[in-house]
Amino acid sequence: MKYFIKFALLTSLLLIMSLQQPAFADTDDGAKIFAANCAGCHINGGNIIRRGKNLQIKALKKYNMDSVEAISHIVTYGKNNMSAYKDRLSESEIQTVATYVLNQAENNWRK
Repeated sequence: MKYFIKFALLTSLLLIMSLQQPAFADTDDGAKIFAANCAGCHINGGNIIRRGKNLQIKALKKYNMDSVEAISHIVTYGKNNMSAYKDRLSESEIQTVATYVLNQAENNWRK
């Protein structure tokens, strides 16, 4: 009986783990969303409109944009030359692309 319970628990755990989406899916989705909506102005984390307001970690920290929440807010509502995307992207897509941007900035926009 003891072995049966251990087997049942292990089987359940493996089933739950197999049903979860892999972690790299968010990165892939974030990259796709970024390429379709952001890369026109922010290619490789730069900014073709305002050079200093780029997506490099140093600039994100300088302007207090170094969190998923801050990046999500500016993507949602825009600011100055930055367009708002609340009508173009879902909340989930905004979170995904914000996470992607922060991860890329922390890795110096290396692939």
